[in-house]
Amino acid sequence: MSEALHIVCPACDGLNRAPTARLHEAPRCGKCKAPLFQGRPLALDQGNFQRHLERSDLPLLVDFWAPWCGPCRMMAPAFEAAAAELEPQLRLAKVNTEENQPLAMQFGIRSIPTLALFRAGRELDRVSGALDQSRLTAWVRQVLAR
Repeated sequence: MSEALHIVCPACDGLNRAPTARLHEAPRCGKCKAPLFQGRPLALDQGNFQRHLERSDLPLLVDFWAPWCGPCRMMAPAFEAAAAELEPQLRLAKVNTEENQPLAMQFGIRSIPTLALFRAGRELDRVSGALDQSRLTAWVRQVLAR
């Protein structure tokens, strides 16, 4: 990673520059003063998905899910715990495919839950099906180490 990273604020979608060495010091948004890392997944939709995907220098792990999906609901606590463990090295986000069908179509989501890992706007890998926290974090670390 470079000396400073561009990070999209989870509260106002403002773009911030933060020194890489200081990411663990609870940086705040220069625009709205909200914490840039909240230790929980961010809900993204058609309005802000592209900004977080393309403008942030952090890898983005997206959980494509639906409220009616039992495995999605079962995996939600593990995904939440993974966010607390993996931030600030990457951003975790959830996309409700029922409310954001064009995004699901854009990324060819055919089964849920589907986890897709992106870096610099490009999809690195994806996995379908519910994962527990340890398998989820191991998969992310393995993909990012490639």
